[in-house]
Amino acid sequence: MNQLKFSNETRVILIGGSSHAGKSTLAQSLAVKLDWNYRSTDKLARHPGRPWIQQNKKFIPQHVVEHYKNLSPEELFLDVISHYEKNVLPLIEDIVRSEEYLIIEGSALYPGLIKNLVCENGIKAIWLTGSEQLFRNRIYKESNFDNVGEDEKYLIEKFLQRTLLYNQRMMELVRNLGFIYIDVESISNTDELSTKCMEMILKN
Repeated sequence: MNQLKFSNETRVILIGGSSHAGKSTLAQSLAVKLDWNYRSTDKLARHPGRPWIQQNKKFIPQHVVEHYKNLSPEELFLDVISHYEKNVLPLIEDIVRSEEYLIIEGSALYPGLIKNLVCENGIKAIWLTGSEQLFRNRIYKESNFDNVGEDEKYLIEKFLQRTLLYNQRMMELVRNLGFIYIDVESISNTDELSTKCMEMILKN
């Protein structure tokens, strides 16, 4: 058991960041290293997902198509933040106040929504960020962007713009609130990322 090797006081670690920042990879790596439990906020409440064909699927659900087709990047951003606040945040608060030795990650851990949680005893938080090109490369690769039609590319671009807007506003809040973060492009591999994360949390 590695629980007490990390901190006798820390009982929950929150890992935030936009889509494709590497939150789940880091969280799962930390969970293994610390022998802690792992949760993703994506599993807590449904919301239109990624606007490309997912593994084992043959088409993009129509409600997902309409969601990205009809809303601007700004509207998409505001819509998902509203979803996090109304539908996900209450569940997150219940979980982190009732469980120990837990690592929870997700875009729902938006700094403006969870700033009060981060001030509570035993709860630590860190955010992941990267450049526009990093998010573009990762989203294009996962969505098979170069091999899909123009209609699909339009939806993917909307998702990308929402992602970049989320990351920009997230980082403005992170800096203003004095929270800690890691630029994932400064790290060469997952093991180094998890080690860096632990070091930064221990210092704060």
